[in-house]
Amino acid sequence: MLFPGGRILLFAKAPLPGRVKTRLIPAVGEQRAAQLYRELLERMIGEAAAGIAPVEIWCAPDTRHSVFREAASNPSISLHTQPGGDLGERMAFATRQALTRSEAVLLIGGDCPVLNGAHLEQAFAWLYAGADAVLGPAEDGGYVLLGLRRVARELFAGIPWSTPAVLDVTRRRLGELNWSWRELEPLWDLDREADLDRYLRLNGGSQ
Repeated sequence: MLFPGGRILLFAKAPLPGRVKTRLIPAVGEQRAAQLYRELLERMIGEAAAGIAPVEIWCAPDTRHSVFREAASNPSISLHTQPGGDLGERMAFATRQALTRSEAVLLIGGDCPVLNGAHLEQAFAWLYAGADAVLGPAEDGGYVLLGLRRVARELFAGIPWSTPAVLDVTRRRLGELNWSWRELEPLWDLDREADLDRYLRLNGGSQ
């Protein structure tokens, strides 16, 4: 394992129809949206668990879904239930917990089709070289990865989640904390119908 002292925190929802990829539902329906999310999630689990660092899947609403149970058959993967609160509160809780047992963490989601193991390795390398944080910008103004060696409330509280301002606000907060950070190349995630077309072209997936 390349970074045994690190942790990859994968935030994931159970791929239940009507509960995931809701912005895609008008275009493809609840079942297809859930199928797409499961495809993305399983791919991301595979990338994260490829010998880079131990993986903690933070599951919602709980750890019982088969996709989580199957993932946990890998001894490098542990399952955790997301607590209550908004996204920032849940991420902050998981980060604080993980940093009690690790030196650095990467927070990622399950729905970026192009985030891969090389990006995760680079983020850890920067953190271990002394960066306080690493950002993986998303083309829509959010981020697909946040790497941290320490935690601060400012990075999670009062962030306008699910808006194009997330990345800029997070950068501003890092600057106000006087933390050093590095950034990966901008990537895209699968949220809208236009993203679905891109995804299908990327991997030859079926409608």
